[in-house]
This record gives sequence, C-alpha cells and structure tokens, in this order.
Amino acid sequence: MGLDLINGIPAHVLFVHIVVILVPLTALALILCAGFPSVMRRFGLALPALALVSLISVPLTSHAGEWLERHVDSDPLVRRHAELGDELLPWVLGLFLVSSAVWWFHRRATRQTPGAEGSGRPVGTPLRITAAALSLVIGVGAGVQVYRIGDSGAKAAWHDGYSATAHPSRD
Repeated sequence: MGLDLINGIPAHVLFVHIVVILVPLTALALILCAGFPSVMRRFGLALPALALVSLISVPLTSHAGEWLERHVDSDPLVRRHAELGDELLPWVLGLFLVSSAVWWFHRRATRQTPGAEGSGRPVGTPLRITAAALSLVIGVGAGVQVYRIGDSGAKAAWHDGYSATAHPSRD
C-alpha cells in the first residue's frame, strides 16, 4: 500500500487512532439505529458510510502494523498484538453489512408508504428485534476486540519503557 511512514513516524501508531475512535462509534451508532427508528431517520446514509470508513481503516492500519512489526525486535507481546489485530476485520465487516442492511430495510419501509416526507410504516417488529439483537452482538464484539487489541498493543509498546517507581532524582 505504501503508507508505512508519515513524517518519519510509523503510520500504524497514527492510523490506530482512527480505528479506536471509528469502530466503537460505528458500533454504538448501529445499535442505536437498529433499536430506535427515530435515530435511524436522523442518521440515514451516514450509518453505512461511517461503517464503510471504519471497514477501510482496519486493513490500512493492519498493513501499517505489519510493516512496523518487521521493523521492531521480535517479541511475544508484539506477535500477540498482531494476532489479535488480524481478528478485527471480520467484526468490522459485520458492522458494515449489518449497518447497510439496517439502512436499506429502513429506507425500503419508508419508501413503500406514500405520503409526506418521513412518513411510512416502521420496519416489522420481528425484523427490528432481530436487527437490534444482531447489532448488539456485533457491536459489543467489535468493541471488545478493539479493547483487546489496544490493551495488547499498549503492553507490547510499554512493557519495558517505564518504571513503576519514580526516579529519586526527579521527585
């Protein structure tokens, strides 16, 4: 891909912030939109668009992370972080697919009923309950995975980088 360094800084440490913000934000938006049609009306196309940006950011960040992994000392903590990072893409793909489906079903339901703008019959209750449950599972799963990856990355980066006690000369 080519985006390995940005102004001399490994791109992974910059891109990771996009993932850490967008994936949980997308998960929360999906859960709210699936559970509350009024929220979905306000979000509209922004929901699948946000999910698409999240989806694109994961392989971009992973690729930059693979480059960084080849440029640091071999360490079991780094390898564990990389393994966990590889497990995020299916979760974010699920976020994108379910977000697109929730948007599409909501759009279809509002277009089927003629009348004023914003009117329309709501999506059927069984479908809405199924979408809400699936959104909750995928949203929580993606959020937990982001946490696990971030925790392992922090441990890999900082395990030997600081002392739990302050240096006496710096108090």
